[in-house]
Amino acid sequence: MTARAWAELLRISALFTVPGDALAGAAAVGRRPNRSTALAVGASLCLYEAGMALNDWADREEDAVDRPHRPIPSGRITPRAALTAAGALTGAGLALAARAGRPALTVATGLAATVWAYDLRLKHTPAGPAAMAAARGLDLLLGATATATATAPAKATAAATAALPAAALLTAHTYAVTAVSRHEAQGGSTTAPLAALTAVAALGGAVVRERPGETKYAGETKHAGEVKRAAAPARLLVTALTGAYLRTAGRPLAHAALNPSPPLTQRAVGGGIRAMIPLQAALAARAGASGTALAVMGLVPLARSLSRKVSLT
Repeated sequence: MTARAWAELLRISALFTVPGDALAGAAAVGRRPNRSTALAVGASLCLYEAGMALNDWADREEDAVDRPHRPIPSGRITPRAALTAAGALTGAGLALAARAGRPALTVATGLAATVWAYDLRLKHTPAGPAAMAAARGLDLLLGATATATATAPAKATAAATAALPAAALLTAHTYAVTAVSRHEAQGGSTTAPLAALTAVAALGGAVVRERPGETKYAGETKHAGEVKRAAAPARLLVTALTGAYLRTAGRPLAHAALNPSPPLTQRAVGGGIRAMIPLQAALAARAGASGTALAVMGLVPLARSLSRKVSLT
């Protein structure tokens, strides 16, 4: 029972949406995933889980009314244990980022600060969705910075700049989903899922508009001939992955817009979270990293299987 409670508290079914952030960041700077990318993934996982534990600690009184089955209000995990876990996971995440270099640690510190600020102060304010969205964008930039500066720390700024377009798209998606999540306990909002559905459609269009392989990588651009040879299959892959993103996020959002009940709103939020995986894969494919894109998509069946056992929300 204790293991089950911790799995629920940490929402381990959502963990599979995290590695793709760093991998999409690596692709955005035109680098193959390396040891520093792996460290960034580890840091991201720790900081994400820290946020989950801290979220339930901060919301323990609210959950006692709206979600008494959650681990803390049900008494299966004590508030002190959850807060201790959040602190320990934050420390572990920063330690892993530090091993990837000072630039990665700088980004990870900003990410950790954003996570704690969201859970403790910003979640129930108008700035809440923006803070959560910023955390996802920073997570992608963490992967980009760690990967590109593994052998050349001076390229940190160029790497972050190159990854900004991909980070912006992931940030916008996260903002839309978070805005819907604010209504998942009571339901009743048609506006939020409709707005999110519109945003998802716009983001899908933005992903496929840019030609695959034409992203600038840390100050370099692929040779025109190289781009032309790779363009056709890469575009097909980007289109397919974008379609998977639109289906995963769009269908439950449409259902929630038609019937904004708590169960359908929660399903829309879950779909939006799962849709991050094909979005990350599409961003990697758009940057010319087809292998990375397919590897990220390999996380989909794992996430789907585990989400049947442990809720994403």
